[in-house]
Amino acid sequence: MEDTDPKRHQIFTYGTLKRGLPNHSLMQELIHQNHAIYLGSYSTHFSFPLLLGPSAIPYLINLPGSGRPVRGELYALSDRGLALIDELEETRVGYYDRLPVQLVGGGNGGDTVVIGAECYFAGKGNWEGLWSGEDRETLEEYTELEAMQYVGKVQRSKLFPFGLDLKI
Repeated sequence: MEDTDPKRHQIFTYGTLKRGLPNHSLMQELIHQNHAIYLGSYSTHFSFPLLLGPSAIPYLINLPGSGRPVRGELYALSDRGLALIDELEETRVGYYDRLPVQLVGGGNGGDTVVIGAECYFAGKGNWEGLWSGEDRETLEEYTELEAMQYVGKVQRSKLFPFGLDLKI
């Protein structure tokens, strides 16, 4: 995939796909195969609740104006790269929904720029029990500290064979 490829998809990652975190190996493989390009660090233009759910899974809730601006990384993905990340995020079954988001970051001249991208917001059935408004602390960034408690999909399927980790 070339940087000028018109079919690239700009995807904002805020959780385990970020550099140094548990699922970044997938992003590294996509970069190695020319299906992804790292574009830099960005933050959401608007505030959103970023919550730590069961198994230390990060959930970004699509409630603009609640929570805080969230820090993450922006990638340009090929169609194949996007399909693989959609599979990881289980968009077909509504675990996450890939939706538009506005981001802010530094431009080439040091000026702040606002750009459009997409990111994975928690599917409604996955966050309803986690967020009721103001009773829960939200994160500004999912970091190595939170990721130390993360339980990956394979381990979760052994611990919770019937998907019980998804329910609060």
